[in-house]
Amino acid sequence: MNQLLVTFSVFLLVMIAMAVGVLVSNREIKGSCGGLNDIDGLEGACDICEIKEQCKRRKAMQRKALMEQ
Repeated sequence: MNQLLVTFSVFLLVMIAMAVGVLVSNREIKGSCGGLNDIDGLEGACDICEIKEQCKRRKAMQRKALMEQ
């Protein structure tokens, strides 16, 4: 039982430390340019991505490849 409490406490402390780190750094949490937000119909990552033109070009190439099949 003690081992369970110690483990839970360590996880809780690590999560609190990460939350404090985000608050202290004063930066926004950002997603990547890709993942689930890259699926057509889901707006998100490519709208805020720093390399929007590459995202647009890649999507255009993917659409063209699908139409050729």
